[in-house]
Amino acid sequence: MSESSQASDPYALLGIVRNPDGTITFDRTKFPRVPPTPDAVVSKDFRVNYSKSTYMRLYVPTTALNGGVSSMKLPLVVYFHGGGFINDSYDHEPVHHFCNLMALKLNVVVASASYRQAPQFKLPAAYDDGLYALKWIKNSPDKGWIKSYADLSDVFLMGTNSGGNVAYNVGIRFTEEDLTPLCIRGLILLDPFFGGEERCESELRHVNDQVFPPALTDLCWKLCLPDGADRDHEYSNPRMGEGPEIMQEMAGFRWKVMVTGEGGGAMIDRQRDVANLMKENGVYVIEHFTDGDGHGGDPNKTETMFASIKSLIYSSPPVGFVF
Repeated sequence: MSESSQASDPYALLGIVRNPDGTITFDRTKFPRVPPTPDAVVSKDFRVNYSKSTYMRLYVPTTALNGGVSSMKLPLVVYFHGGGFINDSYDHEPVHHFCNLMALKLNVVVASASYRQAPQFKLPAAYDDGLYALKWIKNSPDKGWIKSYADLSDVFLMGTNSGGNVAYNVGIRFTEEDLTPLCIRGLILLDPFFGGEERCESELRHVNDQVFPPALTDLCWKLCLPDGADRDHEYSNPRMGEGPEIMQEMAGFRWKVMVTGEGGGAMIDRQRDVANLMKENGVYVIEHFTDGDGHGGDPNKTETMFASIKSLIYSSPPVGFVF
C-alpha cells in the first residue's frame, strides 16, 4: 500500500485490517517481540492475572542487584505502553528498549505492565488492568524483585501515548483504594492520548499527517470507548464529567506531574490543555513541550527528556508551592 493510500486509511496506519464482517485482523509482525535480557539492566517476566492474561516485565539495574538487598532501594516506575489502546505490547522491541534505557538512565526499577486492548476489550478494561497491576505489586512476595529492590513509598506512574491516558486514569483509581505501602509520588505523561469532539487547532493543522492524523485518533477512540460514547467521554476528555474535581483532589495528594509533547504533533494542543487544566486546579505540573515532527526518534531529545524525568523523580515540589 502506498504512503498516500495509508494516510487515507487509518486502519492501515494501525497495522490492522477491517474485514467485511466488521471484525479486525491484526498484523502481529508490525513490531517484533523480544524476550527479557541480561545486560546493564536485567529484566524478567511475570504473569500478573491468569484470567485476564496480563503480564509485567520488571527491569532492575545490575548495580542494584550487585549491591544486594541491603543496598538503598530505588524509585519504582510503573510504565504503560502506547499503541492507541489497539496494538503494541509490553514485550515489543521498541517498548523493551525504552524501558531498558529508562531503568539505566534514571537508576530506577521499571515495572512495564500489559493491559487488555480494544476492540475486544473496551475501556475501562485497560484502567482495571493497570490498577490490578498495582495490587499485584503490593502483594508481591517478600523475597521478590520488587520488594527487594524497589522503594514502594516512591512510586511513579508513567505512560506513552495511550499509556499516558492509562497512567492518568489508574492514578485516579489508586486514590480510591488502600494499597499501602504503595505511595504514588507523581505521574509522567509522555505525549499522552486525550481527545474531544471539537477539533483543536493542532489537529486542524495536521489533518494530513502521515503518521498519526486526526482520522487515526478518531478510529482509536471509536474502537476503545464504551459503546455509544463519543470523544467527549471523560475517558477521552478530562474536561468532561468530574475531571476538574478529580484534578483538585489530585492536587491534595501533592503529586508531581510531568506532561510532554512535541510541537509537530496533532495532539499537542490537547496535551497543553490538560497540563493547563491541572495547573488551574492546583496540581504541580512540569511541562516538557518541544519543537519537532511530533513522532519522536531524536536521540538528543530523548536524552533531554530523561534528564527532566530524573530531575522530577529525585526532587521535591518547590517549598513555596501552594495547593
